[in-house]
Amino acid sequence: METDTVANLTGAGLQPLPQRPAWAALQVHHREMRELHLRRLFADDPGRGQRMTAEGAGLFLDYSKNRVTDETVRLLVQLAEESDLHARIRAMFGGEKINVTEKRAVLHVALRAPRDASIVVDGVNVIPQVHAVLDKMANFSSRVRSGEWKGSTGKPIRNVINIGIGGSDLGPVMAYEALRHYSQRETTFRFISNVDGTDFAEAVHGLDPAETLFIVSSKTFTTLETMTNAHSARAWSIAGLGGDEKSVARHFVAVSTNAREVSQFGIDTANMFGFWDWVGGRYSMDSAIGLSTMLAIGPDNFRAMLGGFHQMDEHFRTAPLDRNLPVLMGLLGVWYADFFGCQTVAALPYEQYLKRFPAYLQQLTMESNGKHVTLAGDHVAYPTGPVYWGEPGTNGQHSFYQLIHQGTALIPCDFIAFAHSLNPLGRHHDMLLANVLAQSEALAFGKTSDQVKAEGTPDWLAPHRVFEGNRPSNTILAERLTPETLGKLVALYEHTVFTQGVIWQINSFDQWGVELGKVLAQRIIPELESPSEPALNHDSSTNNLIRRYRRLKDQE
Repeated sequence: METDTVANLTGAGLQPLPQRPAWAALQVHHREMRELHLRRLFADDPGRGQRMTAEGAGLFLDYSKNRVTDETVRLLVQLAEESDLHARIRAMFGGEKINVTEKRAVLHVALRAPRDASIVVDGVNVIPQVHAVLDKMANFSSRVRSGEWKGSTGKPIRNVINIGIGGSDLGPVMAYEALRHYSQRETTFRFISNVDGTDFAEAVHGLDPAETLFIVSSKTFTTLETMTNAHSARAWSIAGLGGDEKSVARHFVAVSTNAREVSQFGIDTANMFGFWDWVGGRYSMDSAIGLSTMLAIGPDNFRAMLGGFHQMDEHFRTAPLDRNLPVLMGLLGVWYADFFGCQTVAALPYEQYLKRFPAYLQQLTMESNGKHVTLAGDHVAYPTGPVYWGEPGTNGQHSFYQLIHQGTALIPCDFIAFAHSLNPLGRHHDMLLANVLAQSEALAFGKTSDQVKAEGTPDWLAPHRVFEGNRPSNTILAERLTPETLGKLVALYEHTVFTQGVIWQINSFDQWGVELGKVLAQRIIPELESPSEPALNHDSSTNNLIRRYRRLKDQE
């Protein structure tokens, strides 16, 4: 029975992707589409801009400026159906162990399900557990925010520092910056992730230990970078509080599942907030990993964010594939990666509060779909996992947009914009939105040599001022950036990643690629710290670098 289940979850009954009828049809279709310009597509279809849109959970998607026709979308949807996307969605929401390499369910959707929902894992409805943790977080957050929770000297908490790495850092940092407008401004929030001592030193600079609370976020409470920083924070805090080791219990809390290690650190396990092995790190910002977010914006706003996540979850679960925002975006990503050979995607939020959103997407997308083998362990025969990158507009327009407009690489773009500013200031927001619309228009249609010359440009200069256009983009438009909207946006990309993983038949929920370097680092650390010359057994380059570092270190 277990073998049958594993075979089912690895898609053993499906044809390999390159052998599916829709894939073959898309290859033929691409030969027809690759030279077709968006200028022609819009000229031949005046209603395209109104028709090629979709709406769900309060987000509006315009995908008309993509190099697709109705036939392209039909074939891509057919590919999703041949890839059994519907069944995979049901399997995820049903708590099946679709993370086959770790034999785990994938249930970030349970983190934002309502109290009366039921999602069963190994015979247990996990929703009551989820809400018990949320209630515990809310109680603690309210006590800290109100000043009821005090440090060891009786002072209220004025500084909160989250210590984590990967999903335990990128999600909280992104959410704090995105929702800073809603945060408790009299409290300072900082984040430590890098094992580089500078990250720690700058985070605690100028802070009073008596008013500082640390959140140590590590499921196992053994993560090298996180625990190195946590022990430095412990020493800093105790030193600033007169050497009182008992003070740790008032200045540290843990997001972890390892009660023994948490207790040994000095944290009261009553202030340990748990989560589950069916929550992947990069999908965990709405779990207890989001404690710093809740401390910043308050329990009500945090629950509103969860509500936004859930709305997009339901849209993804129930909407027809051809009207489903994450599915459409995922399929368009497959179209560009696998048929046009696009290796990157630019995420371009025109909202300063979303300045860390591209960095968050980097982990979400690339740690998820940066895979070279299928669920069954076979080497993939097609590209997976494009590189995501970006900056908020309009800053990027004065740096890398040059390459997107006139470079040799084809780079699909996601523009994200809001109808209302959280900080209205004269003409600023109209100018911001004008730039969003102008950039997507310029990318799509460009400027021909005839148009350039008609402006009086000399023949010798004209080639330099031509914009080829035909550069694809999506535009995502929402009313305003609220906690609820942020939840919708994150869930949109989570499910886009899922859709692509299903098509590519890869496991979007493990991350074995992060392991090897960490293992080798553990071997190298004692070789760097050894008081005597260590025997080295690396390659000649690594051996030479270790020896050079040791010589430079000894010159201090």
